[in-house]
Amino acid sequence: MHLKIALLLITFCFFIAACGENGSRLPFPTPAQHDLVVLTRGGPLTYSNDDNGNGGGLEHDLIEIFAQELGVGVKYIVAQPNEMAERLNRSDYHIAAAWLSPSTDPQTQATPPIFQTRDLLAQHDASLPLTEVAQLGGKTVHAMAGTRQAETLRRLAREIPELKVVEVGQGDILDLLESLGNGKVEYVVMDGNLEDIASQFVPTLRTTLSLSPEHPIVWQLGRHPNVELAARASAFIERVQRDGTLARLEDRYFGHVHRLNQGDVVKFLGEIETTLPKLRKHFHVAESITGIDWRLIAAVAYHESHWDANATSYTNVRGIMMLTEETADRLGVSNRLDPRESIVAGARYINLLKDQQAEDVAEPDRTWLALAAYNIGPGHFNAARRLAKHLGADAGAWFEMKRILPLLAQPKYYEKIKSSRARGGEAVILVENIRSYYDILVRHEPAAQAAPPRLSLQGETRGLRLKR
Repeated sequence: MHLKIALLLITFCFFIAACGENGSRLPFPTPAQHDLVVLTRGGPLTYSNDDNGNGGGLEHDLIEIFAQELGVGVKYIVAQPNEMAERLNRSDYHIAAAWLSPSTDPQTQATPPIFQTRDLLAQHDASLPLTEVAQLGGKTVHAMAGTRQAETLRRLAREIPELKVVEVGQGDILDLLESLGNGKVEYVVMDGNLEDIASQFVPTLRTTLSLSPEHPIVWQLGRHPNVELAARASAFIERVQRDGTLARLEDRYFGHVHRLNQGDVVKFLGEIETTLPKLRKHFHVAESITGIDWRLIAAVAYHESHWDANATSYTNVRGIMMLTEETADRLGVSNRLDPRESIVAGARYINLLKDQQAEDVAEPDRTWLALAAYNIGPGHFNAARRLAKHLGADAGAWFEMKRILPLLAQPKYYEKIKSSRARGGEAVILVENIRSYYDILVRHEPAAQAAPPRLSLQGETRGLRLKR
């Protein structure tokens, strides 16, 4: 009897030890039985939900593509910042995709590097910039809990006298950086690849010091991953870097943010406070009629006219949505200077242009391509599509069309397809600027009540060129 009890206790202890080991004890995911279980964290580089609960984010989309190749669903475990270190030591996930560097534990396995990054010190641009790491002595510096930046700060605190470290366990990094912009905190350590994203929302931010060498970003697989899954994941990462899949995802989320400078962002944020309240109801009406997110319509209107209902160009394009006479007549607009008429008509026109895209063009490319046609006109846009096919490019992918459109200004290209000269580069600038304005509006303005299901146009935040 005592022997049986002893054996049971030993078995139980082994079970507890196994459960606490870092790394998955889960079976290989299969279409019939098991999902791919992914540990992640909320943030602009990892995982986020839009207003309708749809997942997004660069690492989220990369995981979804991998799961599609495996033919399985995905279950996400979204850890809070102060939970991440403890969650990584569990064995209840297949992959940790949370903008992680390789573990310091040599037994913890990982994929090949996906990106390269480093840790930067951010501060308000009105404060005296720090020029040496030693100047952090006596300063209070914030970082998100459970991140590599928090580890960097703890290391520096052991070397620099009186450096006070504050690890923030709630919210996300953009919330913390907005506190920096508002003067509530002095210094924040952030991921270097976030700099361009953050500048869209916190134009007073500046980065002054590099606090670490470059680190690789990987998917962690734990100590005892499924051998087949580890091999498949590593091969997948190497393939998407070769075949352009990763570059397309980067562009989808982050290819546009370098377009706006600090002055552009400051002015736009001011107009959100002063001018947008007078127009918001018209944008809401346009969404109710067309199903287009009102914030996207507002972003288009801002780029076109800076929300000036009386705007007029030298070519007689007029109104808040800058409609031509021909387009206004086609849409039954009696007064292009009436903001409600113009906004609703402009949104309807965007939908018409979206409908003219090929059936197999998915979002968000369908919207970005339609906006390019909004600027350059359907005729020249169709010429750009013909040129894309002539050059072997994908006419249904914004990532490729943004390189094709500027070629319409060169005779050797537009004459080849029997077209006329067009300023295709301006169409690219329009789309990329609108994407940035839309990002800012999504962060600052709520969705309309009872909004229709919205196609996810990009991740919840956005904004950089990543290093691989």
